[in-house]
Amino acid sequence: MTLGDGVKAAALLFVAAVAQVSIFAQVHVFGAVPDVLLVSLVAVALLRGSLVGALGGFFAGLIVDTASLGTLGLTSLVLTLAGYWIGRYGETTGRDRAHAPFLSIAVVTVLYQLGLLVVHFVLGESAPAGAVVRSLIPAIVLNLILTAPIYAIVRRLLGTADRDELTAEVQLLG
Repeated sequence: MTLGDGVKAAALLFVAAVAQVSIFAQVHVFGAVPDVLLVSLVAVALLRGSLVGALGGFFAGLIVDTASLGTLGLTSLVLTLAGYWIGRYGETTGRDRAHAPFLSIAVVTVLYQLGLLVVHFVLGESAPAGAVVRSLIPAIVLNLILTAPIYAIVRRLLGTADRDELTAEVQLLG
């Protein structure tokens, strides 16, 4: 990954984080909020790998936590894990498949919501588990609707990386 790609990915995630906090946090459709930041992070992680996904998730989560005056590091932790694991999926199997972004979004939306719920619980903060469960299906649908256009924009902006470049340390079996 070149420095220019890193700057593009950072700028993209910064814009997505600011848009998520300032615009999309107020949009409620069937009790769910579309998560432009999560979809953008998944696209970047699929195209650039686990390291970029984890770093992007941490810094984008830090922006969200700072801007929303939430518990500092809570969103960072969950987005770091999401970016890392989706990046690993992209490095090992998923990047070349057409269904990879959609499958990744569906899975990571569920895990992201449950991860936030668990971290709130561990910190002893109130977390509305019933509201999370009720809004899970609408959140998945909203994020899946956003997947195709955001993935296309990110892919156009970042391009596709050479598979050998991203999997230099990964030994694929078979």
